[in-house]
Amino acid sequence: MRILITNDDGINAPGLEVLAEIAHDIAGPGGEVWTVAPAFEQSGVGHCISYTHPMMIAQLGERRFAAEGSPADCVLAGIYDVLAGQRPDLVLSGVNRGNNAGENAMYSGTVGGAMEAALQGLPAIALSQYLGPLTANLDDPFEAARTHGAAVVRALLDRGIWDGGSDYRLFYNINFPPTAAADVKGVKVASQGYRRDTAFGVEPHQSPSGRKFLWIKGGPQNIRTAAGTDVAANLDGYISVTPMRADLTAHDVLADLAVQLG
Repeated sequence: MRILITNDDGINAPGLEVLAEIAHDIAGPGGEVWTVAPAFEQSGVGHCISYTHPMMIAQLGERRFAAEGSPADCVLAGIYDVLAGQRPDLVLSGVNRGNNAGENAMYSGTVGGAMEAALQGLPAIALSQYLGPLTANLDDPFEAARTHGAAVVRALLDRGIWDGGSDYRLFYNINFPPTAAADVKGVKVASQGYRRDTAFGVEPHQSPSGRKFLWIKGGPQNIRTAAGTDVAANLDGYISVTPMRADLTAHDVLADLAVQLG
């Protein structure tokens, strides 16, 4: 199996090393793992692509490349340049430092990389490690992902739904709970949740030169979401698996809207 991996935390991020271990486990002795990751951190860029300017790409080692672009850029670079048209069998994105559950998924470059792979017609999975008080003192905060990641990916490959013929094909978003690996309770298929009473905002600061700068600031990550959703599963100690599509159509209101506007 040929696997392409990327992330949004950057080529030197420890989570990417965890993902490489997972990918090598899945690919097997005769497989190939290719890395094309951002040269610098690209957290929060979503499904951004560098449409208006070129990006530099450099080879750092065997099957290892860094590109000055977003995770979606890296997926495109991997498919059409690095692999020169030899399409991968699977694209993995992560392991993100921090969760991409709930509304975080909408901002996530990790999810954006998997989404681009799905738009290119490839099986794709995003992986993220939820962090919290129970992971703060671990020698390896990615312990849950490192220990359970390959098994969850393999289960999806063996028994998941991969609707390759769909225009907007499925891809998967996995979040590992903020616990030690031994305390993971299992796997739950969950919908994308929504944290109420919290949102991204800005925090103003003044530089020594007197100029005003704004930092984007996230909200608390320990706010529970509804039962059956990803954040709730993670905070209860479960690995969440969420099927996703890039189709943003609100299908549930199409018929009613047609009646209202008809």
